[in-house]
Amino acid sequence: MPQQPFETLVEMHRDEIFAYLWRLIPGDQAEDCLQETFLRAFRAYKRTAPDSNYRAWLYKIATNVARTAHTRRQREMTEPLHNSEAPEQRTLLETVTFRDDLKVVLQAVEALPHKQRAALMMRKYQDMDYKDIGVALECSPGTARAHVYQALKKLRVRLAGDLDRSTEAE
Repeated sequence: MPQQPFETLVEMHRDEIFAYLWRLIPGDQAEDCLQETFLRAFRAYKRTAPDSNYRAWLYKIATNVARTAHTRRQREMTEPLHNSEAPEQRTLLETVTFRDDLKVVLQAVEALPHKQRAALMMRKYQDMDYKDIGVALECSPGTARAHVYQALKKLRVRLAGDLDRSTEAE
């Protein structure tokens, strides 16, 4: 039995492989992974036996592509945080919890008024003194200090509320 044309294989399985990838990884990456899956399959297609289970073979390739994409995405998300704990040393639950917590913190910071957010970033992450923050924000050092104080106060309240809600959900 001769091998079917590769295009036929793509047409027969494209939609179901895409649906599988979409469930494994975020939707915006699923399309890229689908293309990578069929690219890898195309490169290896001539080496497969004509009586192969092409569907299972494509799922195996798609699974490997998704795993690679997931690992790459995890590495990209954790590298900027300079976390001393390697991602491989965390459990899946710890990784998911970490991401959820990080998302909540980022949303809380983004919700701050501009000057409070800017003052907080300058003080806590740029290690600037209040005098320099005041110059940057065109306010007095006392006002710069008040912006940082108010930002931290709002974050504590908001994050405590989010923590209470997540505890209730459990």
